[in-house]
Amino acid sequence: MKYRRLGNSGLKVSEISLGSWLTYGGYVGQEKAVSTIDKAYELGINFFDTANIYMRGKAEKVVGEALRRYPRESYVLATKVWGPMGERPNDRGLSRKHIMEQCEASLKRLGVDYIDLYYCHAFDYDTPMEETLRAMDDLIRQGKVLYIGVSNWKAAQIAEAVSVTEKYLLHRIVANQPLYNMFAREIEQEVIPLCERNGIGQVVYSPLAQGVLAGKYQSVDQAPAGSRASDERGKETVKSWLKEENLRKVKLLEPVAKELGISLAQLALAWTLRQPNVSSALIGASTPEQVEDNVKASGIAIPDEALKKIDEILS
Repeated sequence: MKYRRLGNSGLKVSEISLGSWLTYGGYVGQEKAVSTIDKAYELGINFFDTANIYMRGKAEKVVGEALRRYPRESYVLATKVWGPMGERPNDRGLSRKHIMEQCEASLKRLGVDYIDLYYCHAFDYDTPMEETLRAMDDLIRQGKVLYIGVSNWKAAQIAEAVSVTEKYLLHRIVANQPLYNMFAREIEQEVIPLCERNGIGQVVYSPLAQGVLAGKYQSVDQAPAGSRASDERGKETVKSWLKEENLRKVKLLEPVAKELGISLAQLALAWTLRQPNVSSALIGASTPEQVEDNVKASGIAIPDEALKKIDEILS
């Protein structure tokens, strides 16, 4: 496993990281979730990602329990705040009240004393930016959080946050978690250049487009047993990627991967990691076998000629 700095921070994270959206606490059973996390740790993944909203706290509990057997200093743990955790008006968003209360709740569910990386899970149009960033800064000063990040923020919103942290001398944002894969390249236009200038690393989610870029699906109508598309909770997320045009591109990518002697999943992950600003590619593996295949993408340098072919296929 290769490791990269998280933005301009001194924190080193594995090029492949393991997430828990829709999986742990969801359609993946407890035993399999724990064995998958164990395999990831064994193979050198030191970066584990979850969120309070994933299965309303269940994912945090599963991840925390699985990691408890390992030395706390040996892994980097990320979670998030923003989404609705109840029906009351202050049970969501990025107000100081919600951030402080949810940080405490996440620490309890995870069973740890501190969170390595705490994300603002989405942008909150109802809360002043200064309020949000001061609350996050206070969590760092209290020792409950070590680094802060944002997720699903537009370039202009990230730029505003950078400006606020500079103005008030607050701890800087070191990570952004955006959607990025061969089918979704929007961040290349504005987000990556902005983040490169400001020392913010990308931790990209859905690098395999929910398994479509791994060649898991042969048809838009038939879902393999045990896949996310075969589960009611995961079906809708896969549907956005499971299109005839995308499957056509995957077929064309197969010989490129074969020529390089790697799997389709490894090709897709190595392609995202070709970007120096990408600190880690976040996988949603649900079995130890998937982790074993995915981690082999770390350190793969795709030749220029193959990159050219890929661009032609994707265009």
